[in-house]
Amino acid sequence: MKEADMSRQIIVGNWKMNGITRDSRELVQALLDKVDANGPEVVVCPPFTQLALLNQALAPSPIGLGAQDCHKNVSGAHTGDIAPPMLTELGVSHVILGHSERRQEHGELDETVREKAVAASKAGLTPIVCIGETEDQRESGDHFDTLGWQIKGSLPDGFNGIVAYEPIWAIGTGRAATTDEIAETMTFLRQELVRQFGEAGKNIKILYGGSVNDKNAASILSLADVAGALVGGASLKADAFLSIIAAASAA
Repeated sequence: MKEADMSRQIIVGNWKMNGITRDSRELVQALLDKVDANGPEVVVCPPFTQLALLNQALAPSPIGLGAQDCHKNVSGAHTGDIAPPMLTELGVSHVILGHSERRQEHGELDETVREKAVAASKAGLTPIVCIGETEDQRESGDHFDTLGWQIKGSLPDGFNGIVAYEPIWAIGTGRAATTDEIAETMTFLRQELVRQFGEAGKNIKILYGGSVNDKNAASILSLADVAGALVGGASLKADAFLSIIAAASAA
């Protein structure tokens, strides 16, 4: 796993459970025609079924390949799961862990996410660990406590990956947090990372996710401590995703 380049933003497309072969080929080809190696780092995270196909398509390009989850073990009796070495064999460089949809739909705990992050790092993958508060937690004023505990529970000692802050109430709703809310939260997250990891906490990239689109990307990506974006629905539309990448280039 490479050391983070803090001066270069990273735009990660989380395709979630979308993308059959024809659609994946068309989307990736549209990106390949436009993505510049001198711009921000770009990673696409398709479903497991598309990893082998896209590894071949992306191998000679500046676009990285990511996965949406992995298991904490390298092998074993875990039906339906994917081990980190299986991902690296397919050319995967990054893996999203602890997304709120995994936490809510599959009951993943902070401890589970931390164990997966350790396994991913050992396999040479860069873990992108997601954290975020619910609407009730924000409205009650408990959001910073929630995020602090998620960092403590989900990030292992010596963490050298990426943190993605995604307020749960903004994911897939079309309602992104305001720039003031994002700026305030990013300041807290940076302080918390430094508090928990010391000097190393200054070099952990923090992405923003949650209804990022081509219209709000420029204002979000220009904020201090926002090192890029984790993009959901907009990453499935080439024009919108390319606009977000362009916004990162200008930030």
